[in-house]
Amino acid sequence: MKNNVGQKKSNVVYFASLVIVLIISSWGLFFSENFGNFTSNIMSFLSVNFGWLYLLAIFIFVLAALVLAFSKFGNIKLGPDDSKPEYSTKSWFAMLFGAGMGIGLVFWGISEPISHMMAPPGLTPGSEEAVSFALRASFKHWGFHAWANYAIIGLALGYFQYRKGHPGLISSILIPVIGKKGAEGPIGKTVDILAVFATVAGVATSLGMGTLQINSGLNYVFGVPINSTVQIIIIAIITFLFIWTAVAGIEKGIALLGDINLYLAGGLLALVIIVGPKLLMVNSFSEGMASYLNNFIYDSLHMNILGENGWINGWTIFYWAWWIAWAPFVGSFIARISKGRTIKEFVMGVIIAPSIASFVWFSVFGGMGADMISKLGLETLATLPASPETALFIVFGEYPLTTLLSGITLVLLCTFFVTSANSATFVLGMFSSQGDLNPSNKRKIVWGLLLALLATALLLAGGLRPLQTASVAAAFPFIFVMFAAIVSIFKALSKEDMDAVNLATKKEKNKKIG
Repeated sequence: MKNNVGQKKSNVVYFASLVIVLIISSWGLFFSENFGNFTSNIMSFLSVNFGWLYLLAIFIFVLAALVLAFSKFGNIKLGPDDSKPEYSTKSWFAMLFGAGMGIGLVFWGISEPISHMMAPPGLTPGSEEAVSFALRASFKHWGFHAWANYAIIGLALGYFQYRKGHPGLISSILIPVIGKKGAEGPIGKTVDILAVFATVAGVATSLGMGTLQINSGLNYVFGVPINSTVQIIIIAIITFLFIWTAVAGIEKGIALLGDINLYLAGGLLALVIIVGPKLLMVNSFSEGMASYLNNFIYDSLHMNILGENGWINGWTIFYWAWWIAWAPFVGSFIARISKGRTIKEFVMGVIIAPSIASFVWFSVFGGMGADMISKLGLETLATLPASPETALFIVFGEYPLTTLLSGITLVLLCTFFVTSANSATFVLGMFSSQGDLNPSNKRKIVWGLLLALLATALLLAGGLRPLQTASVAAAFPFIFVMFAAIVSIFKALSKEDMDAVNLATKKEKNKKIG
């Protein structure tokens, strides 16, 4: 009887999620202009009226994560006291980095710094101040804030599912706040369904955008035409690979591919440093870190009171909303691979290490971008951000080993894509299987195929950006879910600490009596 009840609860989230995803996807496919206007208006409303809330929320996530790591709770494990990590530190880092933003770094590594250099708010394009601002902005968008957002969900899930034995669902982290009945009732189911939609829409969007970049790279390097037929073939190949690795499981598929990603990314970075403007790269890292850390609190909360907030809304607020949209998926996957880690180890590994890797990445490619000011000129350079999928390959064309660099980038794009998609497929299987940490292959295959079909349909209809905006807007309620997660984790940890103190006191009394 218990299994039937669990199955019914599982099916509620599974089928409701499928229906919602299909309805919204059909809207975006057949009425793309109306869908685009609707989602754009919602996102504009949220950015203008609640931009302050996004900024405050992400800043609170950073503070909460650091407090948890360096408090008396830091040595508590995500699992029983005698549990050990399931994966080596290298594989663990590779998987969380690949799932969190690996593909984004390749896509935006050169385009974002150049965008900020060419259109810095209140500064002269291409000036030294503009370059410094570009590095600071890139560090901010891909640094501590983004990863703290993932860490909050991941930490709460890891604690409640491994130490307290609750299902691997987003709703589980709300139990200390709304109770077990509330988490299993309509509120909890709504949260889990929203998590599924945000994950599907976010990953399908990235799959489509990545397909565009792979197609552009193949065109630039090998002359492969840019058309829908090639893009469908790319998606088909990527889909086969990510479903295969998802079905193979974490140990045989996802972890192995994560290690490959790490070596490829490290190799590409090393080659770029060898052929690129080394002094500019070193100076970029130094200046970027100095500017980022010096303005950390200011940039975390800054909004122009009476002035124009177009840049902040279009970049920072959208990024913060996008990271929150990805938090259910990335946080769940990170929790899934983090059993046995202490809270301090988890926070340092999830926030500090990937952020430093992002800083190095943007310093290297940002240095290349700064070098393009003299190589290409401001007029030509200003055109690159309009086509971010080709910008990196154009920049590589100005340096030695162009074909090798472009070839490695293409392979890395594919492997990072497979890593993000198979992680998402695995997590979607968990979300729609009552939090089962090892969901059935059938359910993973269904979600994998749906991701591919959704990306293909909307790519052909030109609706990728509206879908991304829709997922970001739909994730707005997750701000409050994450606030609840912070309250829940502190409440649960305080109770555990109090129980431990009471137990120790009781043992001491019994010892004296004995």
